[in-house]
Amino acid sequence: MTTRCGWAATPDYEVYHDEEWGTPLRGVPQMFERLCLEGFQSGLSWITILRKRPAFRAAFADFEPAAVAGFGDDDVARLMADAGIVRNRAKVEATIRNARAVLDLDVPLDDLLWSFAPASPPRRPAALADVPAVTPESKAMAKELKRRGFTFVGPTTCYALMQATGIVDDHVATCWRASGR
Repeated sequence: MTTRCGWAATPDYEVYHDEEWGTPLRGVPQMFERLCLEGFQSGLSWITILRKRPAFRAAFADFEPAAVAGFGDDDVARLMADAGIVRNRAKVEATIRNARAVLDLDVPLDDLLWSFAPASPPRRPAALADVPAVTPESKAMAKELKRRGFTFVGPTTCYALMQATGIVDDHVATCWRASGR
């Protein structure tokens, strides 16, 4: 039996854990997608977002920032009628606003996000209870993203993004994905 982080207890979570979570990710559309999905997850279960991800990709033009930045009122109405995604107007509008903020950046989004990686890797958590929800780096990331016009990017959302995209590695010490195993 493979030992995983305790949260990966269902088949959907096992696949996500084994193939994606904590794996270093690069690319503007890829990082934009993860940023948006973490925002949509706020207040909901991640499994809900994970299961709706194909519909999110279709609804939001594969998270190509230039395409999403061009969305207007008709697109918002279309998205609010799309049962395949989370129909929360504030989150839909934040995704469009964030796409526009990506286009205004003076550095690629992935470079900006990775600039908040801890200077030295934190100690590997022994158990899920040891995994923080917020760190000084996620607070700094949230502050900088907000300064640059992004919304739905609080420090908890930013830390979840950092974990999901491998900016930090929070696989617990007993997990087969833990570094050096």
